[in-house]
Amino acid sequence: MELLKGKVAMVTGGTRGIGYSIVKTYLDNGAAVALCGSRQETVEKALEKLKAENADYQIIGLWPDLGNPDEVAEAVNKVKDTFGKLDIMVNNAGVSARDSLYDYKPEDFVKIMNLNVTAVFNCSQAAAKVMKEQGGGVILNTSSMVSIYGQPSGAGYPTSKFAVNGLTKSLARELAKDNIRVNAVAPGITKTDMVANLPDELIKPLIATIPLGRIGEPEDVANAFLYLASDLAGYVTGVILSVDGAARS
Repeated sequence: MELLKGKVAMVTGGTRGIGYSIVKTYLDNGAAVALCGSRQETVEKALEKLKAENADYQIIGLWPDLGNPDEVAEAVNKVKDTFGKLDIMVNNAGVSARDSLYDYKPEDFVKIMNLNVTAVFNCSQAAAKVMKEQGGGVILNTSSMVSIYGQPSGAGYPTSKFAVNGLTKSLARELAKDNIRVNAVAPGITKTDMVANLPDELIKPLIATIPLGRIGEPEDVANAFLYLASDLAGYVTGVILSVDGAARS
């Protein structure tokens, strides 16, 4: 069963990790996808890998500056021009840091807020304008476990994800009248490239904090994004869905 058959999605931060898994899951469920990344070379590499798996995938690549509202609007319009519409906007691009407050550079805090919050606002605004005209759509944001519990260092990242939660809930209330659902997924510790390369002595204590007894796979998170994008979640909006094995930081 293809849960997104005939749908068109745009996914930021789609070249690797959770974002790449979302893109592939959407493609496998019948969607056409615009994969967005920060650089042309990484986008083209991801496209090449996907096309090698299935030459019939309907996919294009884009690399707008997500902090620039004009470039974001241009990218959204290109998706609409290419596929005729935009049903699903996934704001997944983000950056994190673990710096102590005492060493935190103000410019690094601004960088995190720009990509993790301002970019989400820019993409949501551009997508919502298209979705309103066509009668509805879905906006999905990547939050984090630490948006709920905080973390002991690197305050900028949880702060930005708290902001994503607030934006998600507020837009869900504002855009409901336009038949636009807005939700977020809050992953826990997930086996991205960075986590997969950690030594066992660091991984085992992490697993010990997770009641389900394992680190999440990117597919676990992607499946949550699949559900929320699909008609199965037609009465779900304003939700921050935790996908963390009941872990607590």
